[in-house]
Amino acid sequence: MSNRKDGVLYIGVTADLSRRIVQHREGKGSAFCRRYGLTRLVYAEEHDSIEDAIAREKAMKAWKRAWKIELIEGANPEWDDLFSVVL
Repeated sequence: MSNRKDGVLYIGVTADLSRRIVQHREGKGSAFCRRYGLTRLVYAEEHDSIEDAIAREKAMKAWKRAWKIELIEGANPEWDDLFSVVL
């Protein structure tokens, strides 16, 4: 999640991405997303198990910011809101 191109980044895990995005947009998601106005889904990955997803989340949170931006821009160079794609 982000608020704009090259903006603040949030990484999280959910079993229901659409529901979670709606929560963030309504201000009912994480306090971090509320604080920074993060409403734009700019990158998402699907995993076979919640354990795999949590491991990936932890690894990505440890990454340098430049690596995260490179990953996002490789899949979504304009930082478009991908929410409509996941519906």
